[in-house]
Amino acid sequence: MLSLQHISKYFQAGGNKNIVLNDISLEIEEGEFVSIMGPSGSGKSTLLNIIGMLDEPSEGFHYFMGQAVHQLKEKQRSSLYKQYIGFVFQAYHLIDELTVYENIETPLIYQDIKGAERKALVADMLDRFQIVGKKDLFPAQLSGGQQQLVGIARALIAQPRLILADEPTGNLNSKQGEEIMEIFQKLNKDHGVTIIQVTHSEKNAAYGSKIIELLDGKIASSTKL
Repeated sequence: MLSLQHISKYFQAGGNKNIVLNDISLEIEEGEFVSIMGPSGSGKSTLLNIIGMLDEPSEGFHYFMGQAVHQLKEKQRSSLYKQYIGFVFQAYHLIDELTVYENIETPLIYQDIKGAERKALVADMLDRFQIVGKKDLFPAQLSGGQQQLVGIARALIAQPRLILADEPTGNLNSKQGEEIMEIFQKLNKDHGVTIIQVTHSEKNAAYGSKIIELLDGKIASSTKL
């Protein structure tokens, strides 16, 4: 499903080269549930953003669903992303001017799904995440945990083949966090959805089938569970 070959990411700062990722090669099979762990500053979120085509590597080759992502134009990458990927961001990335309902509905509009079907799918998500009562509120009117639930609902609604999650339970209480991880596990086991999460939580990492440890922008270890 996904192949990264010799991926590096660096920034020039004055005369210095600030290396964030250093020669990373990684294969992810369809149906895997991978947890990326490592200390702050090890490059976890940057790696996730490159996998999700939200950032470009400085060097290396990126293949996704048989396409050479590193050769695609931005519009082609965006189309591939919308077709296959759901992203749960650590900082929510909800659209401030849209209500909860409209935020969750947005990916379906990109996919040209008809109005009646959109309505049914959004209603199902609102129900699943117990946020029906919040549907007409705007992000600024929600707590951090509620915003995170909306972000997760939005990522899942278009039934993506790949879910990328950056600290998905970071702003949730422990009960909500467990429920979200169980939803991810069910999507992975019952529906074959591939999941890659960045997490500091060993408990969350244990829901997956593989743990990749990053250290100083390199893969320090890869362990199958």
